[in-house]
Amino acid sequence: MPSLDEVLTVILGGGRGSRLYPLTQQRSKPAVPIAGQYRLIDIPISNCINSGFYRIAVLTQFNSVSLHRHISRTYQFDTFHTGWVQIWAAEQTMQHTDWYQGTADAVRKQLFEIRSSRAKYVLILAGDHLYRMDYQKLIQSHWDNDADITVAVQPILKEEAGRFGILKREADNRIVNFAEKPQDEQLLELMKSRDDEKKPYLGSMGIYLFKTNVLIELLEEYDFEDFGGHVIPHAIGSHRVYGYDFDDYWMDIGTIRSFYETNLQLTEEESPFNFFEPQRPIYTRARYIPGSVIANSQLENVLLAQGCRIVDCRIEHSVIGLRSQIQSNTLIKDSIIMGSDYYEKNTDEMNVQIDTPLGIGRDCHIEGAIIDKNAHIGDGVKIKPFAKGTDFDSQQYVVRDGIVVVPKNTVLSDGMEIGPVD
Repeated sequence: MPSLDEVLTVILGGGRGSRLYPLTQQRSKPAVPIAGQYRLIDIPISNCINSGFYRIAVLTQFNSVSLHRHISRTYQFDTFHTGWVQIWAAEQTMQHTDWYQGTADAVRKQLFEIRSSRAKYVLILAGDHLYRMDYQKLIQSHWDNDADITVAVQPILKEEAGRFGILKREADNRIVNFAEKPQDEQLLELMKSRDDEKKPYLGSMGIYLFKTNVLIELLEEYDFEDFGGHVIPHAIGSHRVYGYDFDDYWMDIGTIRSFYETNLQLTEEESPFNFFEPQRPIYTRARYIPGSVIANSQLENVLLAQGCRIVDCRIEHSVIGLRSQIQSNTLIKDSIIMGSDYYEKNTDEMNVQIDTPLGIGRDCHIEGAIIDKNAHIGDGVKIKPFAKGTDFDSQQYVVRDGIVVVPKNTVLSDGMEIGPVD
């Protein structure tokens, strides 16, 4: 097996993130908070650190300030450590004056940095997936097969095949066909790789390990824009491309619905993903804030972050983020409250009561909603979910697939009601 120092990890920082709007209105996808106190970018970086991969580059472009801030404050190796986490931001150069046009194009525009690293292998990861993987096993498989490219794969439900890159694999794990998000029934029939009736397909996880010289050759010789849509299908005919099986939990958090359901799964006793595994923890920024205060309240299946104050409330099946302030006689159910970036006094400099303080006010009913950071929710606000499939935008909130999303820094005045008309 090669030295782990010969592996460079490149994490794709995401495009506009339109499917996660409005959570991506002021931040990039990898900077979106998850599980109360983490951000999505913490997942791949933590997997790298736990796997012994310490040369990590994050490619960024859209709404990247908060992502840059989080990475710079969180991932600092000491002076005697050779590892690093770097930001490779989109930039104008003498060779390129336009933005990243896709995943492969983003990596192409950083080939100078990749060459400078002198790495023999490049591991390419997405910044918006939830999973825990030992990348050493991936590179061992790559090494054993003498592969030019290795793609991490996982069984895919029949009804979800159109959302993923589907591949056909031979008995020796070599990939012989690849189709990005296929919709044609005849093609799907040809792409079946498994006897399992529920999960007959193998899907790409968007995790690619390249020999560096192969990556450079493919990106310089061809004007490919995406790995899944262009690079991998082309390489199958000219290079040794293999699939690596991953049979543990993995979730692509690409839509509001998947983000919502994945977070709420984390509140359950038998959650499919555990942030607490002592040997392979998920790291995030160290914050010096107090423990949460809960007074005369009932909490059931709640994932609660630090620094919260909850008084006379009932909370069920919900995620309560950092510094959440929730006032008396409020019910929160099946919801994600992302919390706040700061604490705020309820009075101004003249000691006058602020009309709508930071946090959740008194006598509120919040159900089936995502409340982004620094929201001011007034007293008596009622929020209920719409029917699945409902999508529309309002001035103060957005509905995606029936889920009400209140954007960051929004103020909802006292008594406001959001939900379907009875």
